[in-house]
Order: sequence, then structure tokens, then C-alpha cells
Amino acid sequence: MKNEYIDTNPEQLEKDKIIKRQLRFQELLISISTQYINSDLSDINKLINESLKQIGEFVESDRSYVFSYDLINKTTSNTYEWCAQGIAPEIDNLQNVPVEYVTQWLEAHKKGEAFYVEDVSLLPDDGEFGLRGILEPQGVKSLITIPKIKNNQLIGFIGFDSVTKINTYSDNEQEILFVFANMLVNVIQRKEQEEQIKAQKEKKEELLRNLSVQNEELNEYAHVVSHDLKGPLINIHTLVGWFMDDHKATLGEALLKPLEQVLFNVEKMDFLIKGIFDYSTIDKLESEDSHINFNTIIREVIDALLVPNNINIVVQENLPSMTGNIWKFKQVFHNLIQNAIKYSDKDNSVIEITCMDKGDYLEFFVKDEGIGINSDYFDKIFKVFTKLESTSSSSGIGLSIVKKIITYYKGSIWVESEEGIGSTFYFTIFKN
Repeated sequence: MKNEYIDTNPEQLEKDKIIKRQLRFQELLISISTQYINSDLSDINKLINESLKQIGEFVESDRSYVFSYDLINKTTSNTYEWCAQGIAPEIDNLQNVPVEYVTQWLEAHKKGEAFYVEDVSLLPDDGEFGLRGILEPQGVKSLITIPKIKNNQLIGFIGFDSVTKINTYSDNEQEILFVFANMLVNVIQRKEQEEQIKAQKEKKEELLRNLSVQNEELNEYAHVVSHDLKGPLINIHTLVGWFMDDHKATLGEALLKPLEQVLFNVEKMDFLIKGIFDYSTIDKLESEDSHINFNTIIREVIDALLVPNNINIVVQENLPSMTGNIWKFKQVFHNLIQNAIKYSDKDNSVIEITCMDKGDYLEFFVKDEGIGINSDYFDKIFKVFTKLESTSSSSGIGLSIVKKIITYYKGSIWVESEEGIGSTFYFTIFKN
């Protein structure tokens, strides 16, 4: 049998022992890192306490802990602590400790360095509140503290106390403890970010719930108001109309004119109420989607409108078809065509309705030769109750209804116009 050479040199054996210990320490750190990465952090306290126990036992300390600095109030507090069996915990006694009691290690931490005392008994005897005076009553014989740095800011430290014996930390072990401190910072930061995301999500969900309730209340309010106001308006209009018809011969033009103004305002209010109701219920329509032939629905809209003889409406042939809510799209074209008719001021005007296929979406436009719109109003006209004149009985809600429908279909609407020349309203609809 061949004899194997075994190096029995004490110095080499000691080096091998140190190397093996460092490898085990690194393996332990990898194991803890894996736990941090794979954990859902639902019980981060248990996770941190377990890792403090693992590291503390490995480096043969009797107490391992985490502190947070409050450099504004100049205090530091113990947030996590592990103690070996038979070692008294100190966490309750170490809350809001003035940093002036630990100025030596605070200065070291500010420089990003560890604060290491191999033998506390060798510290100068500087009184009850000196470093030795604080550590010896806790039974500390050796300690090392490693700064916790987050975003280049000192936020605290981790520490290891030895109570039963003097403990020595090599440079390599100190470097590994720095790695552990960084891991600890990262896992705490990850937990904070998860809590922030959760809080933001809960706040968003609460906001959406509140908005949903408010929208429901507003819709209900609009429905009730429109229903309650329509009856009296109809009565007013009917009574004034009857009175005018019965006394037309005796009233004279001077008295009839104010009554005509009353009828005009009643009609205006009726349109406004109808507009409010349509706007508030447009996205609550429960009728099912169906196949839409745009040529057909546009023709039905035009037939229902009063189109003056001086206006010619030209609709592109063979418009595309899609699936959608017929009533909503009739609302879109009704309001746009009605607007084009209303503001056409030429002796002979043409209104064009065209569509272009843009690949993923369709782009429609309704073009008129009317009075045009000043560019200052391009965005305002799509807001509820906005209209550019007050002489008509219209509600000023038509374009806002159009925008609400187009937005519902995730499309866009805009206008291009030149005063005295005419306006073109564009809107897009994504294909099914």
C-alpha cells in the first residue's frame, strides 16, 4: 500500500483550519442569502432573527443584534436581538440611547468602518457613561459593530457581543460581516418597498371604490333630477303655449315676445336635462354589442335629423364594419353631424363623412364648411357644458358625450379648424 504524505506542520494546519472556517462562513452567508431571496417576507422578523442566530452561533458570539440610528434626534435603538442560551437580553434596555454614549463607534460607522473592541477590559475607565462603563454592566468582554448603509446614508449597525469569553475577528471575517450587513439592509429595504407597493395598491383600490360609489351616486342623482325636472318643464311649456294660443289676438307682440322667451328657455332647459341624463348614463348602457354597418347607422342618423336643403351630406361608400354598441355609435354620429349642420353658414355647404383604415384602428372624420372654431377652444369644446355661443337651446353636452364614448372604446378625438372655412372632427376606434 502506498503511503500518503500528510503535512503535520502546525502552522500549515492552522492555515488550513482558517481557510475551511472561511469557506464554511461563506457557505452560511450564501444559504442566508438564498433564504432572503426566496422568502415572501411575510414574517421578516422571524427571518432576520433566524439569520442573527445563525451568524451569531458561527462567530461564537453570545448576543447578535441590529440597531437603527435616528441621527436627527441623535439616538439609536435596538430593533432585533438574538441571545445564546443563558445570556440575558438587553433589547428593552437599549431604546433611544443617546448617540453621545457611543460616539466612538458612531464616528467609525460614519466612515463606513467597523468598530471592534477585542477586550473591553482594556478600554479606558472613563466613568459611568463612558464606553467601558456601558458595556461591562452588560457583561460584554468583546464586541464588533458593522455599519448599515442604505443609499449612501448611515441608517444603523449590526453587532456581536461576546459575554463568556474574549472573541477575535479576522479581517476576512469582518469583510464577511460587512456582506451580511448589506444583505440585511437589502432585505429590509425590499420589505419596505413591498409594504409601500401594497399600501399604494390598497389606497388605489380604496380610491377606485370611492369613485365608483360617487359615480353611482352622481348617476342616480342625474337620473332623479332629470326625471323630477322634466315633468314641471313640460307643464310650464304646455300652459304657456295654451295661454299664448288662447290670447294671441289680445296680447300683442310686446307681451308675446317675453312669453316666447320663456318657451325658448324651457326648451333650452329640456335639452340640458336630456344632455345630463345621456352623459351620465352613456357608459351604463347594458344592451349587447352587435355587428355594426357604419353606412347603415349613419344613414339612419341622417334620416332622423332635419337637414336643410342647402346642405349636402356625403358619406363614403363601403365604410368598414365592426362589433360594438349601435346606440353609442349612433350618438357619436348624431352629435357630430348635428353640430356640422348647426354651424354651416354658407348658402351651399357640404358635410363629408369618411373613414381611413390605419391598421390596428379606424380613423373617422366629419368635415363641414361652417363658421370654424378658434384654436383656443380646441380642447375646451369637449368638456361638459362648454359651448361657444348662448343663442341656441343646445345643452353644450353633445361633444362631451362623443368624447366619453370614444374614450370608452380606448380611442381619441380631436378637431382641426379654421375660422370662416370649416371644421373637421377626427376620432379613432381600435378594431375588434
